[in-house]
Amino acid sequence: MSDLKGAAGRRISSLLDANSFVEIGGGVTARSTDFNLSGKKEPSDGVITGYGTVNGSLVYVYSQDSSVLNGTIGEMHARKIVNLYRLALKTGAPVVGMIDCGGVRLEESTDALNAMGRIMQSEALASGVIPQITAVFGSCGGGMSVVAGLSDFTYLESQKGRMFVNAPDAVRDNCCATDSVDFRSKCGSVDFVGSEAEIFAEMRSLLSLLPCNNEDDGEVVPTADDPNRSVAGIENGDARLALSLLADDGIFTEIKKAFGEGVACGFMRLNGVTVGAVANVDAELKTGAVRKAADFINFCDAFSIPVVTLANAEKLAQTACTEKGMGAAGAALVSAYANATVPKVTVVAGKAYGTSYIMMGSKAVGADMVYAWPQAEIGVMDAKAAAKILYADGDAAAIREGAAAFSSLQQNVSSAAARGYVDTVIEPADTRKYLIGALDMLYTKREMHPDKKHGTV
Repeated sequence: MSDLKGAAGRRISSLLDANSFVEIGGGVTARSTDFNLSGKKEPSDGVITGYGTVNGSLVYVYSQDSSVLNGTIGEMHARKIVNLYRLALKTGAPVVGMIDCGGVRLEESTDALNAMGRIMQSEALASGVIPQITAVFGSCGGGMSVVAGLSDFTYLESQKGRMFVNAPDAVRDNCCATDSVDFRSKCGSVDFVGSEAEIFAEMRSLLSLLPCNNEDDGEVVPTADDPNRSVAGIENGDARLALSLLADDGIFTEIKKAFGEGVACGFMRLNGVTVGAVANVDAELKTGAVRKAADFINFCDAFSIPVVTLANAEKLAQTACTEKGMGAAGAALVSAYANATVPKVTVVAGKAYGTSYIMMGSKAVGADMVYAWPQAEIGVMDAKAAAKILYADGDAAAIREGAAAFSSLQQNVSSAAARGYVDTVIEPADTRKYLIGALDMLYTKREMHPDKKHGTV
């Protein structure tokens, strides 16, 4: 075990199980001697690397030391991180990076640029093979923001953490603090913001939910929570509350809560099995929320995590911003659902109209099982709006009658069930029982898609 000192070492100790850390490359120093670099103190070349355990499971970790050469990226600094990735891929274990970096080391010039590129390459090759988590405790600017972006989940310390591509004073017409916690949370760059203690608690919780690699089936955690437990009142709260009520022991771990608030995405356990959950908080879908859901489903599929969807999507937002991006965002979400080969179970919990219904895990885009609550509505659009089109020449009474007829014939959940678009109409209180039963049934699911290198959406 290593004697960890300073902020970089303390952070490793805070994340890992007690006395589990083993350092790798502690004697490495910079090779370059330009600009009198050899005369500067450079222990470990500004980054501590090694491995340990979180809740007993192997995790590789690197922690940048801003007290050594300002934590800058140099050739040997990067080589240590790349070597860590090489070992992580061989052994199939997650990598956690702790960033506190002054950027590229000017004294090493192109060697340092190449070094940063090698880190990025390692992350890109590891994507979808092992989980990658980044925590930003200091500066994370320029190329390091790309390093953070290549990871699966990013945490930002609320007091000293700073993320930016360009320094704020270099951004033209900058009207806000583009390196601030608030800005980065709302633009989707980070999954969680908090104190160091909160970040380590959240990371340990997340790591306990995730499989170690893409071939790991994940751990089934014994639970005393009854799989047949009734979930009374689930239909009366918002989506986040609904997911918490469904989850084992009421624990739902949400990601990117401040971005794309209209859709909640996160992890929970159902009868001891980790599942990814997607649910409409708002009935109006906006671009950021749709993008967030698509990225989340892609992650779940890469690591064989089943996806549960609570659909309550009435329409797409009618704004200029939505018009700019919803076509591409919607395509990404449909592609994510359609291409995911993991078990996919959807519960239609409210109004599901038009394109938004299709996008939110419908049978049409690949859901294996679709349940619906009795009061759910599935159709092309709101009945009143449909009647105004169907009875455009009629008076108010005709439109009212037309709306009632449309709702009765086309919009109620029984109509969708009659055509096989809904498998079973269930009572809201029975949702947990049905979800667990469906996931148990789908445990051995195998699905073959057309042979291809990868999609282009």
